[in-house]
Amino acid sequence: MRQIAGVFAQLEKARLVAKLKAARDRKRATGVKVEGRKSHREIDETKHDGKMIAMAKRSRRKTPKGGRRSLRAIADELARAGYRSENGKPYAATAIARMLGELN
Repeated sequence: MRQIAGVFAQLEKARLVAKLKAARDRKRATGVKVEGRKSHREIDETKHDGKMIAMAKRSRRKTPKGGRRSLRAIADELARAGYRSENGKPYAATAIARMLGELN
């Protein structure tokens, strides 16, 4: 009896896995991101209308009298402007570098 129940459980799991994989493949075919963490760009577009990364890029440009601002200074500036990470903390320097495309 237990073996028969196990067989049906395996069949049901295989059917469910195949159904979910087919759904992911259909969605991928339309060009939509299906799996993985949201990128900073996706978060920025949905929550801030693309203004956060634009502000970070403006802040990173070289100034005529000096060099570029540090990543930490940019993170502080974004925090003052109200752009914070999902948990309410200012962005780390590494996150700013990833937003700007300086890290992969």
